[in-house]
Amino acid sequence: MVDELVRQGVRHVVVCPGSRSAPFAYAVQAAERAGRLTMHVRVDERSAAFLGLGLAKLTRVPAVVVTTSGTAVANLHPAVLEAHHGVVPLLVLSADRPVELRRTGANQTTVQPGMFGDAARAEFDVEAPTSDDLVGAEAGSWRAVVGSAVAASRGVGSEPGPVHLNVQLREPLVPDADEAGPADTVGKAGTLGGAESLGQQGGSRPSAFPAATGAGDGVQQLDEFDPTIERTLVVVGDLPEPGQFEQAVAWASAHGWPAVAEPFGDHPRPGVIPGGPLVLSDPGWLDAHAPDRVVTVGRLTLSRPVSALLRRPGVIVEAVAAHQWIVNRPKEIRTHPASLLDQRPRRPRDTSWADEWRTVGHRVAAALAEQPPAWPTGTAVAATVLGALPDNAVLFLGSSNGVRDVDYLAGGRTRPLTVVANRGLAGIDGCVSTAAGIALAGDGPAYALMGDLTFLHDANGLLVGPLEHQPDLTIVVVNDDGGGIFTTLEPGAPELAEDFERVFGTPTGTDLAALCAAHHVRHVLAESPDQLTTAVTEQPHGLTVVEVPVDRSTHRTERDRLRAVATKALRQ
Repeated sequence: MVDELVRQGVRHVVVCPGSRSAPFAYAVQAAERAGRLTMHVRVDERSAAFLGLGLAKLTRVPAVVVTTSGTAVANLHPAVLEAHHGVVPLLVLSADRPVELRRTGANQTTVQPGMFGDAARAEFDVEAPTSDDLVGAEAGSWRAVVGSAVAASRGVGSEPGPVHLNVQLREPLVPDADEAGPADTVGKAGTLGGAESLGQQGGSRPSAFPAATGAGDGVQQLDEFDPTIERTLVVVGDLPEPGQFEQAVAWASAHGWPAVAEPFGDHPRPGVIPGGPLVLSDPGWLDAHAPDRVVTVGRLTLSRPVSALLRRPGVIVEAVAAHQWIVNRPKEIRTHPASLLDQRPRRPRDTSWADEWRTVGHRVAAALAEQPPAWPTGTAVAATVLGALPDNAVLFLGSSNGVRDVDYLAGGRTRPLTVVANRGLAGIDGCVSTAAGIALAGDGPAYALMGDLTFLHDANGLLVGPLEHQPDLTIVVVNDDGGGIFTTLEPGAPELAEDFERVFGTPTGTDLAALCAAHHVRHVLAESPDQLTTAVTEQPHGLTVVEVPVDRSTHRTERDRLRAVATKALRQ
């Protein structure tokens, strides 16, 4: 099976220690020794799964996560859900007890098939071998299962995403001293078969993902795009495949339509209106310049002004379903296949409306440059990081305040940068490990920006043993000692202050320097813009955590100030 994973193009395998999964650990280690793949060992299954997610996120090559049986498999569920919603190829390979031990109370035995529900694109329950040596048809059948699993994860016939390959194993679980590893088995165990070769392996369960995102109440599926609605605004969200963002923006520009975009993807982006969320935040200006139609491309998760725009009475909402995403809103939606991005444009007769959108966007950007965020605030930290990142860096954004700060400010970036985040479900779990996976799989300088709770939620992402490949990753942690994002939302309203601190503020008082020291991770305290710039400008080498203390009471007032600056610029 490991040999077939390599033959199918897999290059990274994350192994979690365990007894039942020991055969796979030996096989993966032998494959790494032969130079056929890279193995990463992690002791925390949740972090391991997010590491695999990060390894696959930009490469678009399925990464494999190997676990033993029982709760180990359940700990993968958060990453599997993120991979499902974020369209990331991820292959979960779980070892299991033989089927006759299910529902008997046997140690570390539960019903693992079906554990991930509809989040899995496909599922395979592979029965234990019938003999000590897999030969002939049985070996070919196992290869066929692996081929089908990798194909399903890549999105052949469906969407890229997570696949569950559950393998029952019987004792003995360790090899004989003279047993050959997978480096010696290429071509000896039969040829790759098709899905019809699964036989007694239990088959696959096709994902419900396409049905879940297909036609439903309030959704019209159209094969044609009406180019005569001239006042059209294009809104671009998170897109999984390389080049999709540039394609969407180029398509909008070819039609002569203004585009606003979430910060994910490549920068700089001259075809996008800078400060888009701030432009949309002014109801008065928007009332006078509202589009007749909004075309969404990708997954939109960040901006409340964008959500309000899509619910605006009288606005037609159309979704270009790149990777079958639609915008689920309580109004009629027209959806289109991604192929419509190749449609020949019809330029609008009157460009004055679109030109005004672009003009005010640049005016807002100029106003923000003249009145930059005040230090020390989270927005100022984001601005400093964006300004200091080297060319061709990759910046992973945790699901914290920082991603929204970057959403406000990223339009000013003029040097090459790729921005990435887990926006499938936008959880705070696994962010350190995802960023580490991106760093290990990439070839450019890698950084992450996140809040302290997001960082602490995946503190085990720092747990990288001395025998492991070390990610070259600099993590900037905005430490406001708690849930700073809630200060900008409804619970953070001044009139609710009495009930805020314990259940929303959630201060921890954690000593981040001591935590890093426990893991032998370099820690840098940056208390000024110059210190932060120096830390970010330095080429990442190994894991480095840059802690920036911030008073969380400044978040709400600074956001209000930015909106006021934008409103003044819009109404000039």
